[in-house]
Amino acid sequence: MIITISGMPGSGKNTVADILAKKLKLKRYSVGNYRRGMAKKHGMTLQELNKLGEKQGFTDKEADEWQKRIGKKQGNFIIDGRLSWHFISNSIKIFLDVKPEIGAKRIMLDNRQEETAKTNRQAIKMWKTRVASDIKRYKKYYNLNPYSKKNYDFVLDTSSLNIKEAAGKVLEFIKACKK
Repeated sequence: MIITISGMPGSGKNTVADILAKKLKLKRYSVGNYRRGMAKKHGMTLQELNKLGEKQGFTDKEADEWQKRIGKKQGNFIIDGRLSWHFISNSIKIFLDVKPEIGAKRIMLDNRQEETAKTNRQAIKMWKTRVASDIKRYKKYYNLNPYSKKNYDFVLDTSSLNIKEAAGKVLEFIKACKK
């Protein structure tokens, strides 16, 4: 079984994927973590890498090739990434949605070094900038919108859910798929 998890920034993709990987005993991959590592290697923040990616495709294509290889070589895993559903099409495709102000607040509270904001207003602006950059890059390189819910088998708004509730609802859907 292959599960791809995508969604809005701050929707809980990483944490839900971690919980599901443990419960289902699946290997776990994260495109976001891979890209954060790329940014660090190039001496920049994730936002700076995304901005560079609007002009230079290597910033996305390297991560996309990485996940394509995983999808071809392995059969049982979970991966979170904006376009994982596209590059690993033989998967159960999950999308986690969240309202901008809630996703931005979650990111701010997560204390990610490369995504720091001092105020809610600043966090929401960073959230919207990130989403716009994603849409611009993926439209340019693949003619895709990663946030179009029609691409997914299951869509869950996590705005009013805690992480355990969100993971539980996704797990219910996955179990129903296995039957």
